[in-house]
Amino acid sequence: MSNRTVRINELMQREISDILRRHFQVEAVAVTVTEVRVAPDLRDARVFVSIVGEGEGVQEKLRWLRRQGPFIREELARRIVLKYLPRMQYVLDETTIASNRVLKILDELGGPAEKPTP
Repeated sequence: MSNRTVRINELMQREISDILRRHFQVEAVAVTVTEVRVAPDLRDARVFVSIVGEGEGVQEKLRWLRRQGPFIREELARRIVLKYLPRMQYVLDETTIASNRVLKILDELGGPAEKPTP
């Protein structure tokens, strides 16, 4: 991955997070943009998001975010000057869910370590 692509990924992540925070304060409080991966040709991008909650609530927030996609892309076009602004696909970031599951299993196995009494 080139330095330019890395910089665009980071810039888009920062700007999308700011757009969500400024324009959708209440709705986007549970949404965190964890990563953006732009294709080498800058035509497509995957926006990975972590959403607080479980089950259907998470899926509903993801559907809401996808519906806001055209507005977010339009606002992003005002902030970032690129020859082609990538089409964005919003994807649920599964790494947070997996790490929470691992932490829960570890808690069930041992619980907190006890210190021996002197």
